[in-house]
Amino acid sequence: MKKYYLAIDIGASSGRHIVGWEEDGKIITEEVFRFPNGTKTQCGHLVWDIDNLFKNVKKGIKRALPKYPQIQSLAIDTWGVDYVLMTESGPFMPCLAYRDSRTKSVIDEVHSIIPFEELYSKTGIQFQPFNTIYQLYEDKKRGRLSVVTDFLMIPEYLNYLLTGVKKKEYTNATTTGLVNAQTGDWDGDIIDLLGFQREIFGKLYAPGESVGMLKDDIAAEVGGQIEVVLCASHDTASAVEGIPMDGNRPYISSGTWSLLGIKSPVAHTDESSLAGNWSNEGGVGYVRYQKNIMGMWVVNRLKEELCPQKPFEDIIAEARKSSFEGIADINAPQFLAPERMRKAFDVSLKSPPKSCGDYFKCAFLSLAASYAKSLKELEGNTGIRAEELYIVGGGAKNTYLNELTEKACKIKVVALPIEATAIGNLKIQMR
Repeated sequence: MKKYYLAIDIGASSGRHIVGWEEDGKIITEEVFRFPNGTKTQCGHLVWDIDNLFKNVKKGIKRALPKYPQIQSLAIDTWGVDYVLMTESGPFMPCLAYRDSRTKSVIDEVHSIIPFEELYSKTGIQFQPFNTIYQLYEDKKRGRLSVVTDFLMIPEYLNYLLTGVKKKEYTNATTTGLVNAQTGDWDGDIIDLLGFQREIFGKLYAPGESVGMLKDDIAAEVGGQIEVVLCASHDTASAVEGIPMDGNRPYISSGTWSLLGIKSPVAHTDESSLAGNWSNEGGVGYVRYQKNIMGMWVVNRLKEELCPQKPFEDIIAEARKSSFEGIADINAPQFLAPERMRKAFDVSLKSPPKSCGDYFKCAFLSLAASYAKSLKELEGNTGIRAEELYIVGGGAKNTYLNELTEKACKIKVVALPIEATAIGNLKIQMR
């Protein structure tokens, strides 16, 4: 009798419910529900509509059960760093989004208490202005932590709403910049120095742990009972698990962000890794030594601004025909959350693009150049000599970008346009 499992994979721009099962030694999947996601502005801040997110989580479960009534379990993965503050009476809203600029006012203060070099030596987590450590410190400065009893990363909060059980998951916790890279547990020294309450940092659980069964009212609403388990709830951790890789090869998980890295048995916190802003994030029995690179975010924003109705195939065709050769520093701050993505390109180049095809050609060239630079750093820092580069996720479908990446990196690109995150999520459940 086949056993069915449900992966709920939520990204910054969309979420999907994918049912999976094993057949002849392979994982077969079917997408049963997809929904949009995104930030909105509230009281001058970018926030997540977490209530609507949960409504869609339930809606997708309700959609899956009539066709697959014997689902063994479900697991949720999302992006990292963001969280919901909890009080004795419930969640402390709003749920602020990582692209909000609120941490700018506290980063220097955090580093005056603990120099970043010391933070990195302990956690191995690359600097990003939106890392949870800075978000929590900004919450503390505003007095929000004074009433808080706990905080839950986004997948943990959704699990809690489904089951009533709070369980913190290891891979997502590592994105906070508060987990020690050697012990794999919260770093008490950092927590104490920054004045955080230790009580809000609960036990960390490994992927594969059971969270609990659906609450009775949730089971009645969605039309059935399912066990909720922990996958690698940071979506990139699940994506790496989902890559059908020949040996241990470098990978790019290409979505809103491009995550380029390799599986490593140990964390690399040396000076070269620090200087290159490499990260050591939790994997399933290994460390994901990787770097955040700007990804399809810039491409999608350009599409929204320049040609929202144009099919992506036509955009690719125009980019191929373009003779534009300018390359921008795609990881520069102006590309993180600009009011106008087109303007971010214009101010980054001596000779700005002119046509729609020029802008997209520039975006693809800039991404490929960034991949090549990062791959060279990876090889130097780890001593590996990459033979192939695996690309998974939505960006793997972009054959033109894959060609440019292969040319820039001077390496064979293995592009797998599969739902790697959902497959990794499902693999962990099936174990």
